[in-house]
Amino acid sequence: METIIEQIKDPELLSQIERLVPFHGYLTSGAFIGLQMLNIARKVLDVRDEERIYVTCETRNCVPDPFQILGGATSGNNGLKIKDLGKMAVTVNKRVPDGVDAAKGVRIILDPEKTEAYPKLHAWYLNTHKLPHTEVLPDLLAAGEKVYTWNFVDVKVPVKGKKRIQRCENCGEMFIRYNDELLCGECTE
Repeated sequence: METIIEQIKDPELLSQIERLVPFHGYLTSGAFIGLQMLNIARKVLDVRDEERIYVTCETRNCVPDPFQILGGATSGNNGLKIKDLGKMAVTVNKRVPDGVDAAKGVRIILDPEKTEAYPKLHAWYLNTHKLPHTEVLPDLLAAGEKVYTWNFVDVKVPVKGKKRIQRCENCGEMFIRYNDELLCGECTE
């Protein structure tokens, strides 16, 4: 049986998968969905290779990885936020100039009405049957963008506070202070 990698004819997609697999560990349906969402966002928002993107991912499982390894959006550079709502959805926007308080973004979802045309993908997505990734990935590859719905959204850009180092008045440890906090995050919980 031909593997999913052998079925891919697009050299760019193949290159992306070859970079993603060592980072994620293996090619999962969720990681491939994230890759397809990344490619949709790049196309719809006209993101160039050197442009920075910001991503809010609505699941922590698999989908965020392509945005990290291929999109350069990580939690460490504040480009990736995980809002774990258990949804196969992401919101992506490009960087905006300082002082701009909103950005045009795109919210992309894996649409269950559209996955119906791909029985194995649909069963996997709705968790009605346990299917290995090797059976779901061909449906994802065949479907391409057809199983996603996306809409433009306005993304609020947070005002970046001035970073200062402060000694916590409770525990005495140093922490990054952005506003007028006197206690570190641990001591305010």
